[in-house]
Amino acid sequence: MRIAVIGGTGIYDPDIFGEGTKKEVETPFGTVRDITIAELKGGKLEVVFLPRHGVTHGVPPHRVNYRGNIYALKLLGVARIIATNSVGCISPDLKPGGVVLPDDFIDFTKSRVGTFYDSEVVHVDVSEPYCPELRKALLIAGKKQGIDVKNGGVYACTEGPRFETPAEIKLLGKLGADLVGMTGLPEAALAREQEMCYASLCTVTNYAAGIAKHKLTVTEVLEIVAKNQENLRRILAKAVNLVPRDRRCGCKDALKGARVK
Repeated sequence: MRIAVIGGTGIYDPDIFGEGTKKEVETPFGTVRDITIAELKGGKLEVVFLPRHGVTHGVPPHRVNYRGNIYALKLLGVARIIATNSVGCISPDLKPGGVVLPDDFIDFTKSRVGTFYDSEVVHVDVSEPYCPELRKALLIAGKKQGIDVKNGGVYACTEGPRFETPAEIKLLGKLGADLVGMTGLPEAALAREQEMCYASLCTVTNYAAGIAKHKLTVTEVLEIVAKNQENLRRILAKAVNLVPRDRRCGCKDALKGARVK
């Protein structure tokens, strides 16, 4: 059963993989390019790698073809997705350089199509938004590699591409958000609609606006990502081999009882 890695900011280094096969997949939502099927270095299993922003990081977060990406992975036989995301921290318990596995989300995106079901009434349950089996594998992988991975947190997704205002961050904090990013949704929700397991491995790259005492820059984000890149590789390489062969989570049955007949 195939596992995919959706790479966020900084996770594009070809040295992460061995010799791989490039794929281009036609979907009802457009052609998805730059997919690589290869062995993750340090691991033993073949994975499907999809760079969320393209190999040149040229696609901004609000223009990512989220539906096309998830559908393409489904067509390739992927059942489990580990996504990497760069985030700003809102919670005082977090700081730049940390690694977090969120267990819930708040969606504040505006213009993105967040469902595959435009002509059918389907209400998918997201009481447990991120796959418990994938999250467990990532937590154990972090521990085995001696990397501190924070278990749990609420991820708030905003539209981008601008950073948030201090007032927006203050509001998100009052609503219970610990992290803020621009790419986690609708990706996670779309994966659930396809009955695919999904977990997010987040790198904290900066303090959010109003918490940071300086101007937010992409340079700061990329510097932290570069420092954490090796840790993410080690966690991913170990985690893909810790994922159980058979899925026993509820993700695989997400559409049961979800359709209005």
